[in-house]
This record gives sequence, C-alpha cells and structure tokens, in this order.
Amino acid sequence: MKHVKRLVQFIGAAIVGGALFASHAVAADIDFGKPGTPIKLVVGYQPYYTQSWSGVVMRGKKFYEKYLPKGSEVEFQVGLQGAIIVNNMLAGKQHIGYMGDMPAIVSTTKQEVADIRIVATLGLGYDQCNIFLVRNDAPKFPKPVDFLKWLDGKQVAVPKGSCTDRYAQAVYKKYNVQPAAYLNQNIEVITSNFRAGKIDAAVIWEPTASRLVQEGLARRAASGVTPEENDGGFLAMRFDLIKQRPDVVKAWMNAELDAQLFLADPKNSSEVIKYALEQTTGFSDKVLWHSLYGSYTPEQDGTKVRNALHYAITPQATELINRASTFLHSIKSINVPKLRPEAVMPEFANAVLAERKLKAPIGEVTAQPDSAFKPVK
Repeated sequence: MKHVKRLVQFIGAAIVGGALFASHAVAADIDFGKPGTPIKLVVGYQPYYTQSWSGVVMRGKKFYEKYLPKGSEVEFQVGLQGAIIVNNMLAGKQHIGYMGDMPAIVSTTKQEVADIRIVATLGLGYDQCNIFLVRNDAPKFPKPVDFLKWLDGKQVAVPKGSCTDRYAQAVYKKYNVQPAAYLNQNIEVITSNFRAGKIDAAVIWEPTASRLVQEGLARRAASGVTPEENDGGFLAMRFDLIKQRPDVVKAWMNAELDAQLFLADPKNSSEVIKYALEQTTGFSDKVLWHSLYGSYTPEQDGTKVRNALHYAITPQATELINRASTFLHSIKSINVPKLRPEAVMPEFANAVLAERKLKAPIGEVTAQPDSAFKPVK
C-alpha cells in the first residue's frame, strides 16, 4: 500500500487552521458531502457496556440536533460487543463508534481496510470492565487481595481478547497466580456456568456484572482498585468523515461533551437509567442503576468514582491506550506494539474544551447509596 499525504483544511479556528495527515490508500472513501450540508450518520454504540453510556444519553437526548447541519439524520445501531462495531466501521456501515478500550484500539490498526481514529475518551474507571465475580459458595474474603491470591489453582473464565482478559492477566502476574484453567467464555456461557457451579470465578463488565450479583448468581469479590488496573471507553470515527466533514466532527464532539456533562450530574440519574432501560433488553432498572451508580464496600473493592468523564485524550487515557496496545500485541490481536501517532487525534476534543472554557476531566459519576435508587416509572 502506498502512503499518501493529504493537506486537510479544517473549518473553524476552534479545531485547527490546517493539518497534515498520513493516510493509506485504502478502499474508496465514503462521500459525506460538502461542509455545511446535511449528513446521514450511522452510529454504533454499546448500551450493554455501561462505561460507554454517553452514547445512550446521546440517543435519548439527541444533543447532536443542536449542532449538526439542519436536515441531518442520525441512526443508532446497537452493538452487543465492540468487535461488531469495529467490523461495521471498517465496512463503512457505521461512521462513529462508542467502544471499550480494546476494540477501539484494534479498530485503528486495520488501515489497510479502513482508516479509523480515536478522537475522545468516554470514561475511565476501575470497576466498569475490571470486575471479578466469585461463586456464591466460595469462602468469605476479608480483603480483595485475599480473593485474588485464592484464585491460584481455580477455574477462571473471561471473554479473552477483551478488557477483562487484560485485567485478569495483570492480576495473575502481580500476585503470582496460576489458575488451574483459564477459560475463554462469553457472557452467556459464564452466566450459565455460574448457575451450574462449573467455574470458580470470572471477570465481567457492567452492566452484566451487576445483573449476576443482583440475581444472586455470583458475588463481587474484587475490581481494578486493589491491583490498580483501570479500564476505559473511547469514541472512534472513520477518517474519511474527519477529513471531509470537520464541521460534523466538531458538532458531534460538542454534543458528546453535552452528553458527558449530563451524565456527570447526579440529578439526571433517573433519566439516564430510563434511557438505558429503553435501549436494552434483559436488564431491570435496578440492575442498570447499580452498574453505574451502585456503591460497594471496601471488602468488595468498591470505589467512590464509578466512571471518570475525561472526554479528552488525557495523559491517563494515553497511558491506558499504550498499555492496552502492548497487551493486544502480546496476544497477537494487533500487529504493532504501539499505535501509529495519527491513530489518536486529541485536537478535536481539546479545541471544543478550549472554546467552551472547560478542562478535562469534565466530571465524574460517583457511587450512591442504595436508598438513592428510584424505580423507572
């Protein structure tokens, strides 16, 4: 593949005056129209991954209508897993994607198929993906570290290649743990195996982790707090959209900022859960509430901040991207140990923050007592 350089003149000083991008000669670009004209966007998002719920808010509140050119249309498509969104973006079926850290990173390494860039951080936390559940009849553990050491010689399951896999392997290395079996199982199989008593522990992301706990199928035993392993979600866009329609990128980034500010306000918790309930199946309002607002004890490796809304590509987000990229390369999910410099484009988020006189992180979702839960009417 030949590398070509294109000079892209961005519209509006709030983004940049002009920028030079290196781009691969890939499949034909999608025609997104001229700046200022109405656009049809297809957005892939994960209502079944709590850390990316700014996408849920975006669909529910339609903040984008305030910023996109008049007459624009937006279609939201649910992705049960980030990999589905990646495949759709690579195929040109989706243009913007809300994903966990691992699929977002993978998406940027397939430029021979399509050029995808990470443009914003959806959230960073310690217990959105990194949640260890244990079977109900396991011993009671005074501290999370006692549980983590107990894993030695046990049957442990995770969806491999995901953020759960990175977290579990980091735990094994840090505490010198060698499980008797380290099983590659999806959420459905893990759920049935907990019910049948066939596994000792598993790492699951929210909101499924809260569902298994609330339904009494497993106990929460640890998170990323004790081993100091964080997780994150990111917003990705196709580069042909970025280079053709910087006006649309700026518009979406303003709307995304509105969505994250909405999430950060605890007064909006009931409305957030209402949207999540409408956009998912198989989850109760109480389970969904616990996945984002639930409070856990130190024995359960609880943390005050359930999701830190960084919005921009902050140093903490960059560190996670680099660490996760190294892991993905080690398991041969990507062919480079570090992403190409242009894979992450922080300038859009930075410019929007500067224009609106805000700084990252722009807010946080904090844990609330169970008494704060209000059923969705």
